[in-house]
Amino acid sequence: MDAEAPGSIAETLLRQLPLSPDAYPQSVDFARESALVVLLDANSYRTASFLDDRILGPGMSGAWLPFGRVVEASLQVRNARPLHFVFHTGHVGSTLLTRLLEEGGAVFALREPLPLRTLAQAHDALGRFDSLLSPGAFDVALSTFMRLWSRGYPAMHSVLVKATSAAGRLAAPILAANAGSRAVYMNLRAEPYLATLLAGENSSIDLRGHGPERIRRLQSYTAGPLPPLHELSPGELAAMSWLCESCTQRGVAERFPGRVMTLDFDDFLAGVGDSMLCVLAHLALPRNDKTVSAMSASPALTRYSKAPEHTYTPELRAEILRDSRRDNREEIRKGMAWLEARARSDGALARIFNGT
Repeated sequence: MDAEAPGSIAETLLRQLPLSPDAYPQSVDFARESALVVLLDANSYRTASFLDDRILGPGMSGAWLPFGRVVEASLQVRNARPLHFVFHTGHVGSTLLTRLLEEGGAVFALREPLPLRTLAQAHDALGRFDSLLSPGAFDVALSTFMRLWSRGYPAMHSVLVKATSAAGRLAAPILAANAGSRAVYMNLRAEPYLATLLAGENSSIDLRGHGPERIRRLQSYTAGPLPPLHELSPGELAAMSWLCESCTQRGVAERFPGRVMTLDFDDFLAGVGDSMLCVLAHLALPRNDKTVSAMSASPALTRYSKAPEHTYTPELRAEILRDSRRDNREEIRKGMAWLEARARSDGALARIFNGT
């Protein structure tokens, strides 16, 4: 998917960028100073659980475009929709929430766009001598994607970007850059989070992959030294991940009062209708009893949201958690003990651990 001569797919994509979500900026490479833009349609967006490299396939039309030209095209975006976000700590129902909101007919959902991860990594490097971007260049890049993400199809009232869990560290810069954006930030209490994470087949890979960035971020929230990452057991690693992301959630919610709605996934499942009413009100979306009733009875509540071909009911989730609490009892105990030790040594961490 390389840029071609004028009149080619590359020029077509550049013309489409300000006009329609059909031209989708799938990735950005700051080393190449280029962005990959591909052609998608509304159904492709709706069926995609992840807007990362998993949407790329044989025969897809696209081209790498000079990023400067993408920036210029973004400045021509007109009729932008309100742009809101779902941040989360991982495996806490964020994909389900976006699918329920889509069913209301007023939301255009972008699930886990890959550039958001790239921007988070670029933001981590700002101020370091090895950063490819200056602070000003980062602001340009972020505002470019904010404009492009705000494009919607005619019937859509708002655009909702669902981040990856680790991209929550970019929530504060995003909300600071766009005063009109609001966010829902989803989480779980510590013990069910550990049971959830330890039940997953690939949880160890996921936890270890995000571990270095998360423990550096967590260290920035506490004065006391943390143990080395390589010393943590799987349960302790899951606990560290929960504490890091919970610290980020607390910081964002406190910095942007009124603009960030925190939502516990267990509380959400216990009262889907009431929770959806609150989310719709927070995001200023159309709401009525019929819409909320339909969401509360949605088939999405019985499917695994990231792979809807698989059944996944609240009852099945409860069974999986029961099994995990039995099979991973010792690692859950280690993780909770690790959190209790952090709470004893740091008052701020204690408030997060205790939910106060």
